[in-house]
Amino acid sequence: MNIKFCGAARQVTGSSHLLTLDNGFTLLLDCGLFQGNYKEDLVSNGHFLFNPEAIDCVVLSHAHIDHCGRLPKLVKDGYKGPIHSTHATRSLCTIMLLDSAHIQEKDAEFFNKKNNDRRDEEGIAMRDPLYTSKDVDSAMRLFVGYGYDQWHKIHDDVRVMFTDAGHILGSAAVTLEIRENGKTTMLGFTADIGRPNRPILRDPQPMPECDYLICESTYGDRIHESQPNEMERFLRIIKKTCLEKRGKLIIPAFSVGRTQEIVYLLDQANTAGLMPKVKVYVDSPLAINATAVYGSHPECFDNQLNEYMLIDTNPFGFNDLTYIRQTEESKGLNNSKEPCIIISSSGMMNAGRVKHHLFNNVEDPRATFLIVGYCSPDTPGGKLRAGAPGLKIFNQYKEVKADVEIMDSFSAHGDRDEMKDFVYNQKPKLKKLFLVHGEYDTQQAWRSYLRENGFQHIEIPAMGETVRLE
Repeated sequence: MNIKFCGAARQVTGSSHLLTLDNGFTLLLDCGLFQGNYKEDLVSNGHFLFNPEAIDCVVLSHAHIDHCGRLPKLVKDGYKGPIHSTHATRSLCTIMLLDSAHIQEKDAEFFNKKNNDRRDEEGIAMRDPLYTSKDVDSAMRLFVGYGYDQWHKIHDDVRVMFTDAGHILGSAAVTLEIRENGKTTMLGFTADIGRPNRPILRDPQPMPECDYLICESTYGDRIHESQPNEMERFLRIIKKTCLEKRGKLIIPAFSVGRTQEIVYLLDQANTAGLMPKVKVYVDSPLAINATAVYGSHPECFDNQLNEYMLIDTNPFGFNDLTYIRQTEESKGLNNSKEPCIIISSSGMMNAGRVKHHLFNNVEDPRATFLIVGYCSPDTPGGKLRAGAPGLKIFNQYKEVKADVEIMDSFSAHGDRDEMKDFVYNQKPKLKKLFLVHGEYDTQQAWRSYLRENGFQHIEIPAMGETVRLE
């Protein structure tokens, strides 16, 4: 069999790996959007490194857009097979993909309106959306949902098992049992590895031992801040920004996973009487819908959350928390001088409502931007993380006068040691380890660390590279 690495190869986004068996059966692991550089992503997202019509099935690890976001495009281009995932991933994809389609449609509409007068004079072609809500509907009809920790036959020679990755609701590591040429091969795909001892979700569960493993690398070169200091530091940032500076604390957070975790932490602080009297706004319709989906999948919750719900039946809501859907209400937050906390997507600040909050507040020394997860280097969030003195936002240069704080302890990705612990049980049997989903420098550091801990035969495949598995 062969593996072709069609995304998230020496970069973080666009997860997509094509497995081709010797009998011709083709299986696609993930089908994610590339995110980071807008112009480059338009090209990358517009075409596949394979023929969608020739793919037999898709196995999806979880519902983050950089893993599922091109599924409607795949279907639009001719894919007709099943999409295998966990039940909760299927639920989340319904709202995630519709939101993504809305963004594709609006981006194309804005571009065409802006360039309509130049179409004839300069020969600028009008732009079609990558896909539409109709394509999402077609894709969702192909989903097949499964529970964790059970083998499911998806082809005469292939079985799949989803194990809980503890990353976001429904996230899974994927193990494939493949019978080929008279022998059985175990191929694993960690997808995004979650973190132990985090709120809401169960800890990542060990995968079965594999012969070959495709492993993520996002934080392969660093250790996250320890959890015991998390609440204390978070409250310190809130008090300094909202009480002392009388400003806004703006938290760019992905709508699925990070937002719910932050709201849950604030809910706990409120219940314990630690939360200062500050208004909190979740300014993201997608996050609101995602929070509702979380509530409908308690089978994914950990014991801590189940016990907390005995004293607080709504862990995602308290008196000073307001969920904002309407655009005009969102704009009103930028006009208000009230000290508050605004949780808004996207997490990298390259799109969505948070980009407007960045535009309106980055030059305000009273404001603080709290970055709580990975940001691609080319995005506004990545530039803020790196200490940029200014940013170009909506074609205007803005000087960074607001405070910037970073708390990677909120990350849903395991750090170097947590990922090593997750894959450690693979050492006895593993023939080859492929590193994906990481910046190249980080992957090289991660490979060196794994070698120091006894792992061998580690490769970092390039985009489009095909590897033969014997």
